[in-house]
Amino acid sequence: MKTNIIISVMVAIFIAMIIINSCNVSQKISEKSGAQLWGETCIRCHNTPPPTSYSDAQWQTVVTHMKVRANLTDEETKKIVDFLQTAN
Repeated sequence: MKTNIIISVMVAIFIAMIIINSCNVSQKISEKSGAQLWGETCIRCHNTPPPTSYSDAQWQTVVTHMKVRANLTDEETKKIVDFLQTAN
C-alpha cells in the first residue's frame, strides 16, 4: 500500500516536470524576434533572399506557404512577416 502511494506521487511529479519543461520551451520560442526566427528557421533548408527581394504582399505569401513546411506557429509566422516587411 505504501509502495503504491510512493509510486503514484513519483509519477505525478514526473508528469508535472514534463509539463513545466514543455511550457518553458514554447515560451523561449515565442520570445525570439522575427529576425532570429527567420535566420534560424529559413536558413536550415535554403539560402534566404534579402528582405528587399520581395514586396510586402509577396513576403506574406512566401512565409504563409513555408509556415507548414517549417512547422511555424501563427505567432512565429507573424513575427517573421513583420520583420521582412519592415526590412524591405
